[in-house]
Amino acid sequence: MPPLLLVISSDPSTKTTLEKSVSDLPLILQFAPTPEEGLRVLGERTDFDCVIFDEHRQSRPLNSILPQFRSLAPSIPVVVVGVEDSARAAVDALRSGAADYLVNPLTTSDVRTTLLRMQIAAGADQASAAGSSGFDRIISVSSQMRLVKHLAAEVAATDATVLITGESGTGKELFAHAIHAASPRAKGPFVALNCAGIPEHLMESELFGYQRGAFTDAKQPKLGRFQAAEGGTVFLDEIGEVSPMAQAKLLRVLEDHVISPLGDTRDIPVDIRVVAATNEDLPAHIKAGKFRLDLYYRLNVYQLRIPPLRERPDDIEPLVRHFLDTIRRDRGRRVPDFSPAAIEWLRRHDWPGNVRELHNVVEGLTITCKSPTILPEHLPASFSNSGAPTPPAKADLPDGHARPSLLAFGLSLQDMEKKMLMEALHEAGGNISEASRLLKLTRNTLRYRMAKYRLC
Repeated sequence: MPPLLLVISSDPSTKTTLEKSVSDLPLILQFAPTPEEGLRVLGERTDFDCVIFDEHRQSRPLNSILPQFRSLAPSIPVVVVGVEDSARAAVDALRSGAADYLVNPLTTSDVRTTLLRMQIAAGADQASAAGSSGFDRIISVSSQMRLVKHLAAEVAATDATVLITGESGTGKELFAHAIHAASPRAKGPFVALNCAGIPEHLMESELFGYQRGAFTDAKQPKLGRFQAAEGGTVFLDEIGEVSPMAQAKLLRVLEDHVISPLGDTRDIPVDIRVVAATNEDLPAHIKAGKFRLDLYYRLNVYQLRIPPLRERPDDIEPLVRHFLDTIRRDRGRRVPDFSPAAIEWLRRHDWPGNVRELHNVVEGLTITCKSPTILPEHLPASFSNSGAPTPPAKADLPDGHARPSLLAFGLSLQDMEKKMLMEALHEAGGNISEASRLLKLTRNTLRYRMAKYRLC
């Protein structure tokens, strides 16, 4: 029989996130709106594998309801979805008998990782990962992304540590999932952790776990992310936010592949692969003394840079079509389509929020636009100047002569970039490493820019 989860929540957003999180897993969710209803259900059947209790909109405090759950079904773990993102709230929940503590708003990654750590969704998650290459889920047609996918597929076949860099919203976690799914570890678990979302003093227990009695409120042992990912992949998102103390402990895991849970004197070997991601400039953090150079070298065995959306406008239309198809399927009705002129305006936009921003714009327009077709005038006000040429400054030099402008040469930015690439490659005699040094680019960046202009 598939694992059975009892969800006690009256919040529609919690229900939606949980259903989405396990939609591809053979799990059964049973919902109860109030603690009283949840206690009634637990009194009728005790074959639940887990109880998820959402504090939001509940009239009874956590410390009064959790002991009742534990008394009625002591063997069923309870995961608390709290409203307060603080260490004190998490400790209070653990002291009251919770097995884990999550914070609203929930993310699918947090839910799946928690279920995996509690060994509820391990087999289902492995089967799901093995059934898809992962790269098919990354919507793109541009030559830049085609090269990045190729590079990612190459490193996926190895067991090398990967550092994925790129601006926020470019899809770094999608690539991490795809690398795992295309790797020899695809049958193992994929365990993700957003390092920016964990308080510093909880990071060690989150990563390495703890034994019963390790501290005052450790009433039962807890697996850390590395042990939960045994045989699979650990994805450390926002790695640049990790504290110096946690950096030292991560370095040991990468060097020796052993962990030391809190309260345990043993070194426990772990068979895992690490994929990390950041939108920070780690070399700048190293110079500022915020990030360890030796840890950077361990993480940066293979660097994969995801280009921002503004560098690959050819991907905008297929992404828009994909988002529209998803919205139609989710809502069960027709939504407005984009006119070619509106698509062109989207192509000209800078997209500082990248693919995430594009998704939000598309979803918002399908709600606000009442016409069957979305036109340029329906776009947000921030698009009003997208792509509009900015007149060159007419400042004069002291001697009265007009300041020379690069625009006078009739070259676009793309033309100039292509010309620089060609000159560097010619100067380097076709040597990629030498050309990347001349241009002060990484080899991967140079290779996808060469592909962009069909220079390889």
